Amino acid sequence: MKHLLALLLIGICAIIPAAQVNVIPAKGKPGRIIVADSSQVNMNAASLLQDFFRRITGKTVLVKTGTKPAKGDVVIRNAATAGVGEDGFRIRTDNGILEIEGGKGKGAIYGAVTVLEKFLGCNYWGADEYTIPRQPSVSIPRTDFIENPAFTHRQSDCYAIREDSLYRDWHRFEYPSDLFAGSYWVHTFDPLLPAAVYGKTHPEYYAWFDGERHPGKAVQWCLTNDEVFEIAAARIDSIFKAHPDKDMISVSQNDGNYTNCTCPSCKAIDDREGCPMGSLLHFINRLADRFPDKQISTLAYLYSMHPPKYEKPRPNVNIMLCGIDCYREVPFADNASGRDFLKALSGWSDMCENFFVWNYGSNYDGFATPFPDYHVMQPNLQTLRDHKVKMLLAGVVGVRGGDMPELRGYLISKLMWNPDADVDSLMSVFLNGYYGPAAPQIEKCLRLQQGALLGSGTGLWLYDSPVTHKDGMLSPYLIRTYSDIFDKAERIVADDPVLLARVRRARLSTQYSELEIQRVNPDKDVADISRKLDLFRQRAREGGLTMLNERHNTPDEYVELYRTRYLPTERRNLASGAGVTFSQEPPLPYRNFAHKALTDGIYGGSTYKDSWVGWEDTDASITVDLGTMKTVSAIETDYLQQLGAWVLQPKSVAYHISADGKEFTHAGTVIFAEDKTPQVRFVKARHELDAPAQARFVRIDVEATKKCPEWHYGVGNPCWFMIDEIVVE
Repeated sequence: MKHLLALLLIGICAIIPAAQVNVIPAKGKPGRIIVADSSQVNMNAASLLQDFFRRITGKTVLVKTGTKPAKGDVVIRNAATAGVGEDGFRIRTDNGILEIEGGKGKGAIYGAVTVLEKFLGCNYWGADEYTIPRQPSVSIPRTDFIENPAFTHRQSDCYAIREDSLYRDWHRFEYPSDLFAGSYWVHTFDPLLPAAVYGKTHPEYYAWFDGERHPGKAVQWCLTNDEVFEIAAARIDSIFKAHPDKDMISVSQNDGNYTNCTCPSCKAIDDREGCPMGSLLHFINRLADRFPDKQISTLAYLYSMHPPKYEKPRPNVNIMLCGIDCYREVPFADNASGRDFLKALSGWSDMCENFFVWNYGSNYDGFATPFPDYHVMQPNLQTLRDHKVKMLLAGVVGVRGGDMPELRGYLISKLMWNPDADVDSLMSVFLNGYYGPAAPQIEKCLRLQQGALLGSGTGLWLYDSPVTHKDGMLSPYLIRTYSDIFDKAERIVADDPVLLARVRRARLSTQYSELEIQRVNPDKDVADISRKLDLFRQRAREGGLTMLNERHNTPDEYVELYRTRYLPTERRNLASGAGVTFSQEPPLPYRNFAHKALTDGIYGGSTYKDSWVGWEDTDASITVDLGTMKTVSAIETDYLQQLGAWVLQPKSVAYHISADGKEFTHAGTVIFAEDKTPQVRFVKARHELDAPAQARFVRIDVEATKKCPEWHYGVGNPCWFMIDEIVVE
């Protein structure tokens, strides 16, 4: 009887169809890709599968439409299954057929990518960088599952999105133009109501503060002016008519903080609402009422971050909350800046469903500066999801050759799709796939950086310098440790030019950090630094690193500037180590080190937090005591121009000399021409005396710019001047 039962079971197994779908068998005729609905998205999904199946096996499957499927075929159709949302998909095997049901949007493409990644071992790492295993067949095991994204709109600014459209689709990223009419998506006040057109003739359209109107490209509108509303509404109407396929537009403040209108009408609304967002949201709600079938998006950014007390967004108003002031060494809830953002997040979440967040994660002042925030990506995205955020921009600013842009793009894409994914597993998959046998070394370096950052207690800010971390994650010991790790990683992959190039790109952040730390070291090994500068420039060119910060300063410029600015020269500075006094002490924190910083021989870097001494909205007079009478032939001072931080060069600098520190003689004046250059610049005010003079004291009178000019982001607001080294020859 047992033998009979066994024979029956064998016979039953022989007639049950195999659980898997053999799309391309090792031997025999391949299946087909059947597109049930020949929409562009579905056809693109079919072409993607066809291309990768050919690369995997060397065999070509045909794409057909309007054909009944058979075993071994792949069917791509619009989703008919309940529960498949926008950009979502269902993948299932049924009767020997693989079915991909795509939801609205690009669900079919994302389903096709998932088949390639989940079942066939394909993966996409960076622009034109991918893994496609070679194998004789394509078989999909029995499966049935649905995936929907946690965030329905997912943006990132990784370089690979711009360079490779397939990378973009593989990682399920979108462009602003996919959603916003005419690509009007942030900082649109000036494009909608150009100051170049209306500023001179209608200053009343622009913000009132400090007792006057401030028409300008970066200033905000007077939001209670009815003419402004009508002009903006007419412009918006024309944009929608020119883009009938889009139903969203951004009507959002210019990129300038504290340039909002405080005229009596606007101020009355803001006072009632308890914040400057009051008048802005009131204006946006009026537009939403004018265009009830459209979505009006606006920024909650800097001064407008927090929601008003009473005014609620209309259902067709989209709030785009920006956390630009958050530090990233710990999750939102664990530092003061993050808790302030959470307060705004909770407030908006309680009053609206139509919610967009711009989440940051990079150093904008140093794209090659290590930014080890991998441990906060997941908890922060989970927090955003739990607060009903549906649209997300991950500002990881991935420039080629910067700090791990490919890893950041990979992780953030997976987490925007599923914030509960296993981050450690994702990181392991990426590192092993991208760096091969060097992966353990790269991971060791990243883990050390994370641990050292947390152990140091130093904040991780979006506008910072490696010098900030010179006693923490970028200490001399750790820099040497990272270098040793990369030496080993390079040796491991020395025979593989592709992997070696990737390891060397990853190393650029360590090389840059080492140079920056050495820059503020008074005891410089010039020969060693010169060699490292040459190597950094060479590796930056090989790795495609073309800009070091959001102001587009290049590595070549950095290297040349480093040589002339930071390496010791033969000239003798009579002011070296000299005592310094001020007519007006600088504010904190500069007051703590100002008396030494200006004559210590260490020049300031590209961020205002690095060795500079600054004053806001005021002139300053600085006196240097040379100690004894000296022969003075030239005087030079050094200033920072960093427009994004509201640091502007002075208007003029006057030099005076004295024997006793009481009676001073004018030695000369340097006048600066206005400079609108967006790049970070270092500006020298050098004056050579007509004839050498005897003096013990040198006084520097700085006439500051004081207020941001009309073309600047902070128009009408106080600006800083930053001075560093004083040179007397």
